[in-house]
Amino acid sequence: MDPALLKERELFKKRALSTPAVEKRKVPSSSGSGSKKKKLRPDQGGASKPNSENGSFSYRSLPGSTGYKFGVLAKIVNYMKTRHQRGDTYPLTLEEILDETKLLDIGMRQKQWLMSEALLSNPKIDATDGKYAFKPKYNLRDKKALLRLLDKHDQRGLGGILLDDIEEGLPNAQKAIKVLGDQVVFVTRPDKKKILFYNDKSCQFTMDEEFQKLWRSIPVDSMDEEKIEDYLKRQGISSMQETGPKKLAVQKRKKSASQRKRKFKVHNNHMTDILEDYSEGVAGKE
Repeated sequence: MDPALLKERELFKKRALSTPAVEKRKVPSSSGSGSKKKKLRPDQGGASKPNSENGSFSYRSLPGSTGYKFGVLAKIVNYMKTRHQRGDTYPLTLEEILDETKLLDIGMRQKQWLMSEALLSNPKIDATDGKYAFKPKYNLRDKKALLRLLDKHDQRGLGGILLDDIEEGLPNAQKAIKVLGDQVVFVTRPDKKKILFYNDKSCQFTMDEEFQKLWRSIPVDSMDEEKIEDYLKRQGISSMQETGPKKLAVQKRKKSASQRKRKFKVHNNHMTDILEDYSEGVAGKE
């Protein structure tokens, strides 16, 4: 390469390095600043807003909605029932309940509603001195308490007890029932629900064969359930009621207006003596 050109090139580089270059900055536009998302103030409950873009948005999950509040209440009641069934019957404060159910993100408004209204009025929660415990229909401690309750029902003529109610109130109910063995009897209703009865062994005796023949010789074909129930009431004996599911009454359909007989207005009343009726002849031809 020509030495003169190389010399000019070096001089050009020196001039370029010695000349200061100022970079022009871009002026921020108003539209750009407005496009930035402002940070939303979190709700009092501190819960994040659900994302609607991924299809998980639900109004019931909002902290301020009615569905969210009653969802929290249902979760608390179900948890208290579960811990009672496994033997943890001691009461808890609201903070302890929220900690164990992992509901620490609810706000003060929801906490106030739970303490002042929801838990106090719930029939399955017993509130005492700011603490809460599960309140079953039958509060049973062990299998002996269950056997005494069934015996009392049997003596009073109240029949048996639903297995669901026993499992709700007796911790480890299935284990206790298994230990009782033949001291209790199961009966399954038509709706598949099981009822537990006390098996009174004192009533188990051998009946004389002659008495059995007399018993079987009495006809009861003409007696229906209503007559038998009326007879028992006259004798001062109460019978079990509502042993099965209720039958819904079938409503009869009302006749529509089109099916009613239509009344036609008769015209030409002043000519009844002159006019003749040919309707019978037309019907015969058809």
